[in-house]
Amino acid sequence: MPFIPHTEEETRLMLEAIGVKHIDELFDEIPANLINEKLDYVPPAMDEAAIRSLSRKSADADGHYVNFIGAGAYEHHIPAAVWQIATRGEFYSAYTPYQAEASQGTLQLLYEYQSMMASLTALEVSNSGLYEGASALAEAVLMAVRAQRRKQRILMPVTIHPAYRETTQTIVKNKGLTLYNINYSSDNGTIDLDQLTAEFTDDVAAVVIPQPNYFGALEEVDALVDLAHEHGCLVIAVVNPMSLAILKPPGEWGKSGADIVIGEGQPLGIPLSSGGPYFGFMCCAQKLVRQMPGRLIGRTVDADGKQGFSLTLQAREQHIRRSKATSNICTNQGLMVTAATIYMSLMGPAGIAQAAKLSHANTRLLVEKLTAIDGVEVVFNSAIFHECVIRIDTDMDDMVRTLTAQGIIAGKLLESDYKELKNCLLVCATELRTEAEMDDYASKLERIVS
Repeated sequence: MPFIPHTEEETRLMLEAIGVKHIDELFDEIPANLINEKLDYVPPAMDEAAIRSLSRKSADADGHYVNFIGAGAYEHHIPAAVWQIATRGEFYSAYTPYQAEASQGTLQLLYEYQSMMASLTALEVSNSGLYEGASALAEAVLMAVRAQRRKQRILMPVTIHPAYRETTQTIVKNKGLTLYNINYSSDNGTIDLDQLTAEFTDDVAAVVIPQPNYFGALEEVDALVDLAHEHGCLVIAVVNPMSLAILKPPGEWGKSGADIVIGEGQPLGIPLSSGGPYFGFMCCAQKLVRQMPGRLIGRTVDADGKQGFSLTLQAREQHIRRSKATSNICTNQGLMVTAATIYMSLMGPAGIAQAAKLSHANTRLLVEKLTAIDGVEVVFNSAIFHECVIRIDTDMDDMVRTLTAQGIIAGKLLESDYKELKNCLLVCATELRTEAEMDDYASKLERIVS
């Protein structure tokens, strides 16, 4: 956002207008002993050219890396127009006030976002955003338990992102709920169907199904959804929104589809930016709408037949009786949702599908090049989207450090979260990666391994 400083003359005129001789008089309530007259830590003023030079040096100090890590946050191409539009004044500070109908522009944007997410997931209802993917899963678990009343167990595959599982446990642990881990098949890295079947009891409220899972593998979602519904359980789907452009949407899984869908919206136009901010999304079947956290925006017409937007559903307990609230979601990551809406509008279904297909093709090509090296192999025999687990016969910490020093982010080491996956690395390639970059990665890795 541009900054235009006031001239000395403008400052003088403003002070005269309010009857003040000096700016310091505006802060006379601050005790004198707290005022530091010598701001030694503030550098002297710099001209524009010097500031640009300093900024470039600061950016260079961070380094420039070729990124082959995903693990829940993905580097995709973001059209320049996305953030040029999102940072316009009317969007940049947008926040839905309590008198929401006064903010028609914000409400319309959120309505369009909801429409796009409902279409992408093939579910009937979308809310207008949550904090991020991990807490969205916790909200979905609480939502499922409310809908299932006295059922208190959730079947949680360990192939769900570790941070999602930890966050959910933190939020629900004091509510008497049990998250029961479901292991994965050592052959294909997907949910162990035999264990899952054995864990169904009368007190299971829901089953969580990732697609793709944390290892990048694709689950047999149709069979899993039908199995869960046969046992009277709800299905919570955890999805990568980018993958839905080419994979079957969760609303069409099995005979009747997933009941609740959540995920991280970061792939939809949000840059990798030191860990955030990101935003979570949630969609659900119409039958569960009263249990849904957050806000829903609706479209209507006024007495003159003019189109208008309004808050269709929002639990007032969030503001006045918090102990009985559906959740504590009163607002959302509004700017991130704005950027995602603009991204989806600019890319369109064909553009998102193209990015997804290129990401899938690039990951297959990357894995092919890496596994051509002696001592490197694929761990799981499964279909993937754009991530894959490989095992490398070398000291993994040294390998990652060496490649990082050479400008390559090799991937995500898995042993810290999965003790059985020693020497295993989760690698990812989106549409941004080139074959030359993959060749460089493979060449440098081969020198390390050999």
